Amino acid sequence: MSDKLAGKVVLVTAAAQGIGRAIAESAADAGATVWATDINEAKVAELSHRTNVTTRVLNVLKSVDVDALVAEIGTVDVLFNAAGIVHAGTIEQATEADLDLAYDLNVKSMWRTIKAVLPGMLAQNEGSIVNICSVAGSIKGVPNRFAYGVTKAATVGLTKSVAADYVARGIRCNGICPGTVESPSLQDRLRAQGDYEAARAAFIARQPIGRIGTPQEIADLAIYLATATYTTGQMHIIDGGWVN
Repeated sequence: MSDKLAGKVVLVTAAAQGIGRAIAESAADAGATVWATDINEAKVAELSHRTNVTTRVLNVLKSVDVDALVAEIGTVDVLFNAAGIVHAGTIEQATEADLDLAYDLNVKSMWRTIKAVLPGMLAQNEGSIVNICSVAGSIKGVPNRFAYGVTKAATVGLTKSVAADYVARGIRCNGICPGTVESPSLQDRLRAQGDYEAARAAFIARQPIGRIGTPQEIADLAIYLATATYTTGQMHIIDGGWVN
């Protein structure tokens, strides 16, 4: 990969696996100084062998932890928000606790990290924020994903609001809306349905492109958006034609 992020300080949440890990590795390949964070200490530490990657345990549900990490890092040039959780179930099945956790992790974690990095970005009149949103929510209604769809729709509003407020001050904020992507989380959800092979076949069948996406494909788009200097406030759908 090119050195398009050379000299940039990058912060990635949920970097231990899946999309977040692919983004962290791709940012490092693009020359960035990467801070890869996750609540899973053992998994995120697997990235620490790279000379330009620093790993940290981070609970994005705690503002004090987020603020302390950003104080340690200093100015962040690019923030990738990849933390999130997927709840199954309809509105009848979703508990208040489910909705509270989904909102806290899918939405408020972005609020915490963006608030923490904004002062440094504003001081240099430049910064890029890339949020992992989803096609589920405001882009497309997806069955059995009530808490997830509600909160991922909120991340679209969050992204557009930040973009509108800071576009004249050098800050760009964009969202990525993936469809179904290979990840440990997806594997867990498929196994939880009882018949793994049938569940996987059903997920693939709804993809017009004929397969499930890869974390690297999402990461490639994320790296592009990090340096897309004329793009802000946009939702970039990458879903194999699911909502086409």
